[in-house]
Amino acid sequence: MTPRYRFAEFTVSPSRRLLIRAGREVPLIPRYFDLLVLLLERRNQAVQRQDILEAVWSDVIVSDGALSQAIRTLRRALGDTAREPLFIRTVSRHGYRFVHSGVVEESDGSTDPPVPMAAADPKPTAKPEPASTDHTRGDPFEPALRRLLGDDASAPDDPDADRREAAETLHALGTEEALRRLDRRPGHEAARALMRDARWDVVGAGRVPLLGQPGAARAVAALVALRLRHAARLAGVRWGAASAGGALAGACAGLIGGLFLRLAPGADSPAGLPVALALLGSVAGWAGSAGIGAGLAFAEAIARSFRGPALVLCGALAGGMTGLLVQICARFTLEGLFGQDLPALGGGPEGLVLGGAAGFGYALSTPRPRGGGMATPRGPARLLAAITCGACCAVAGIVVSRLGGNFVGTSLNALAHAYQGSHVGLGPLARMLGEADPGPLTRTVSSAMEGLFFGTGLVIGLTRRPH
Repeated sequence: MTPRYRFAEFTVSPSRRLLIRAGREVPLIPRYFDLLVLLLERRNQAVQRQDILEAVWSDVIVSDGALSQAIRTLRRALGDTAREPLFIRTVSRHGYRFVHSGVVEESDGSTDPPVPMAAADPKPTAKPEPASTDHTRGDPFEPALRRLLGDDASAPDDPDADRREAAETLHALGTEEALRRLDRRPGHEAARALMRDARWDVVGAGRVPLLGQPGAARAVAALVALRLRHAARLAGVRWGAASAGGALAGACAGLIGGLFLRLAPGADSPAGLPVALALLGSVAGWAGSAGIGAGLAFAEAIARSFRGPALVLCGALAGGMTGLLVQICARFTLEGLFGQDLPALGGGPEGLVLGGAAGFGYALSTPRPRGGGMATPRGPARLLAAITCGACCAVAGIVVSRLGGNFVGTSLNALAHAYQGSHVGLGPLARMLGEADPGPLTRTVSSAMEGLFFGTGLVIGLTRRPH
């Protein structure tokens, strides 16, 4: 049987998922409760931050402040402080440790149900709440509402994190009742926007409508600004890994293609071609995945209700802009160095299709994670997501080739025809496929393989969990 833990005036029941203080339930959102249980289970050691993220946020990537916010919430629930901790101590440059020496571990048998917070007499804490009027004494909603609206006189060190914590607490207490009490108070527009954003982080939270409510325009504007700031922070976590994944996939594709062109029957390519194509592939893969990866990361951070369409749209827009920029730079370079323009180089339209396909494959294989954050599947699930996205990008390559567009391989084939002495044509592949010269089948196979490598590498990088 799962044990429960008693310390001071608290009881923690993992099987019933309850934190009880002196007979009354203290509401905690699920991930914060999991964190408390983890610290209690490993109370004889300091738990590293990375171990906590792996255990509590195993299915998502969250910003660096998520764990700090969770610790602040637990300390508030326990009446603890960071400067003189009775329960949770910060271990510098390492993590956190549960330090109370009086923890009793016992069988979690049936007990009397806890008294709801709103019906219980308030208990003193290490840092008492500001004095309240008689009609709000013992009411858990009012202190959280004051913090959400920024009216708390205690002046927390991190007001933004404190307000979000208050919003999550109100969802745990009851979304509908919290909104009813919040309505038309000064500053309710920004508070409602924060409630709307925080509802994704609390399992069982109710709906938070904005349209049709008082101050709807201000609330929507506040929500957009909040999501943009959040997206900028989280997108940076994923962008570098996505770029590296695409670069590695491009290098592999270039190396394999170069070896084939070098070793195929009838080929007369130089020995250094595989290395040259690997370098070119890594640059092309980095550029494409940097743009599309940033678009996907931004969409996943900012969109909650319409995650799938947002991933497709942002991926397509980012791919189109990246492809157009690369095309302009390549044509400008060729014209400046060799005095010859090459309009056949792939660019914006190809990037648009590829980015949309990558967004579709990523959305299809990684459903919106519970509790906010960004999806980070592991093991077989991660491999399946990468293969799914690669397959979607391969289909995009087929579509592009059928419509006359060009990816890297077919663009290089165009260069081979434009510049005498070039060794990067797709002639060896065409002969293997039964075509005298690179035709529709050769173009299709080449573009499909590029899309497969690109999509797979992009998602492998995008879903990497940062350390």
